[in-house]
Amino acid sequence: MATRDWQKSSYSSAGNACLYVSAPDNATIRLRESDEPETILTTTPTTLSALIRSAKTGQLDHLATA
Repeated sequence: MATRDWQKSSYSSAGNACLYVSAPDNATIRLRESDEPETILTTTPTTLSALIRSAKTGQLDHLATA
């Protein structure tokens, strides 16, 4: 996949650990992290929205490590 197909998250800093997003069609969202760009997660807009909503409301806080 060409570099131009990926958009860097506006929440990523100028350093490492940047999140990149690609949406090649309306049914697919691809995510990758700058440290391991060959590892690509694929999801749907509905599933990603549910994950983000759960994180924002604290439903995933119990998974955090100290």
